[in-house]
Amino acid sequence: MKSQRHRARQIALQALYEIDMTNHPPGQVLQRHMREVTPPLPPGASALLRDLVQGVMEHQDGLDRVIGHFAPEWPVSQIAAIDRNILRMALWEMNFNDTPIKVAINEAVELAKEFGAETSPRFVNGVLGAVTRKKGEMEAILCSTSA
Repeated sequence: MKSQRHRARQIALQALYEIDMTNHPPGQVLQRHMREVTPPLPPGASALLRDLVQGVMEHQDGLDRVIGHFAPEWPVSQIAAIDRNILRMALWEMNFNDTPIKVAINEAVELAKEFGAETSPRFVNGVLGAVTRKKGEMEAILCSTSA
């Protein structure tokens, strides 16, 4: 059985995908997804779900710049929406949360296997692997966006 934190990531991905594809108000989407979870998530997993959605939304421009830098052959807008949101979540966890990098990458690859296309796990792993090898470049990109 998957962990509660993994369930939180699954629900966060679904909420972010909906926001990305429909432009529904993020707060309303998040609240609805949290309300509809059965069984309800425990407090720690609920906090992760909320932090993921809010964090990705708050830092989306910077996260997209990182994705564009490390996947230059793919304009961010042309990356499959599921893959794009998995990458945003993993990058947010790697930079703004206390999630260990290996855990963030493993969770992202698992989500890509569950929700993405056949090539998604390899694509997600490749981008995140490149980011990990050049973490300083990612940090510089994120710092330049928040300035």
